[in-house]
Amino acid sequence: MKAFVRFMATSGGRWLRVVAGAALIAIGAALGGGWWALAVVGALFVLVGALDVCLIAPLVGLPVRGRDVR
Repeated sequence: MKAFVRFMATSGGRWLRVVAGAALIAIGAALGGGWWALAVVGALFVLVGALDVCLIAPLVGLPVRGRDVR
């Protein structure tokens, strides 16, 4: 699990979160209705990727800021 969090703190992991978030936003918007929640989750992915934070890092004893993990 720590290896995964360390990957997510890299620039590749950040880009992966941003791209995945954008895809979730697009899917949620396209489906409409109650699928807006998917767009909200996607927006969260984009936000944490852009801000260089990893919300699951504290679960494995690492700091939240990506710079501190690296």
